Amino acid sequence: MYKKIIITLVVLLPFLGLSQENTQSFSLQEAIDFALQNNRTSKNAERDIEAAKQRKWETTATGLPQINGKIEYQNWLKQQVSLLPAAAFDNTQSVIDVVNDYFDANQTNFDVNSPDGFIPVRFGTKQTMNASVTVSQLIFDGSYLVGLQSAKVYLEISENAKVKTDLEVRKAVINAYGNVLLAEESVQILQRNKEVLQKNLNDLTKIYENGLEEEESVEQLQITLSSVESSLKNTERLKTLAYQMFNITLGIDLNNNSVLTDNLETLTQENISLTLLEADANVENTIDYQIAENDKVSKELLLKLEKSKALPSLSAFVNAGYSGNADNFDFLKKEQQWFGSSLLGVSMNIPIFSSLGRSASTQRAKINLEKAEDDLLETQQKLQLQISSAKSNYQFAIEDYDNKKQNLKLAERIEAKNQTKFFEGIASSFDLRQAQTQLYTAQQEFLQAMLDVITKKAELETILNSINKQ
Repeated sequence: MYKKIIITLVVLLPFLGLSQENTQSFSLQEAIDFALQNNRTSKNAERDIEAAKQRKWETTATGLPQINGKIEYQNWLKQQVSLLPAAAFDNTQSVIDVVNDYFDANQTNFDVNSPDGFIPVRFGTKQTMNASVTVSQLIFDGSYLVGLQSAKVYLEISENAKVKTDLEVRKAVINAYGNVLLAEESVQILQRNKEVLQKNLNDLTKIYENGLEEEESVEQLQITLSSVESSLKNTERLKTLAYQMFNITLGIDLNNNSVLTDNLETLTQENISLTLLEADANVENTIDYQIAENDKVSKELLLKLEKSKALPSLSAFVNAGYSGNADNFDFLKKEQQWFGSSLLGVSMNIPIFSSLGRSASTQRAKINLEKAEDDLLETQQKLQLQISSAKSNYQFAIEDYDNKKQNLKLAERIEAKNQTKFFEGIASSFDLRQAQTQLYTAQQEFLQAMLDVITKKAELETILNSINKQ
């Protein structure tokens, strides 16, 4: 017997370990911290920052010395022929023989002895090889200076986008976490309601069977119980979806077994902060304003860029290399002669006339800047309104939480009284069902009020860019 148990445990041990490995527990703050590291959107925003840093260096590197090497090999399949005046050559037999042997003059009808004619000749060797190194340096370019500023602003835009992403991820985690807790609490409440109703129905059925109660009373309870059972089944399905959404938000597997350690009511109490309602609504500190300001600055730089295109650009270069010539491929032999050369040069490009193309580009950039300035002003005004609205919603959520808490207590007392009255024969089944329905509504409203406190605070913190870790 014991041997069988031991063998079973040995077989199941790897699977038990796997099950524990897939189970992760999270408090709300732990979930937020985990999501900021593992959420796919947050990770991509971090990659955008790294890409912006590389882009900044890429722009910087264009103004630094550039070194390029070049190796070139040429082989004439048929060399080009040039004609030279015959009078330039010594009209002796030796010259005639050289021309006939090396320049194939005998293949033409040309008379080499004629001083008035031309002699076909081929210059150079059949094969050539060149190896060179060029060092170039940008000395002045207005667009390069603007590009450096733009790269810096682009990095700031990426960093602000990361902050914005993290804020949105944090808010999404809080919403997802709260929805899971709401679903869990709803399931528990509905299960308790079901148990109470089932007991009431059993007791009432016995009373009815004894002829002391009407059938309608039993049917009323059956209707209420059926409604609660239907709500329970739906809430259990919603709970599964809430967990899956929570896992996606955290950046983990959809079906991961996540366990939430915080309690909804405790979390609600921790998220009631009257000081946040009194916080200074400085719009310039919000991330949305900073992003809009980044956009304006980028448009300013684009205008500078278009203007800089009218300025001259200056660059210099140094080139050094060696070249070799041969009729056969003898470049790797020691006997091969190599001839060195070097060159120093300066180049200046002066824009003179572009058929008003640069002017049109400058005007277009100016228009885009004016739009960005108006967008910044509009963003400022919208943020002021959003902050005021978020504060109002948060304050209402706190007030509504207190109200719904009191309403729940009242609904519980009313339902308990009606139960007592009903089984004492004082109240009708309709009165009892009405009290029960009122209680169930109050329960759900209280749960929603707690969730609203948590989510409305997160919304206000997101707009204000004011994150206080618990």
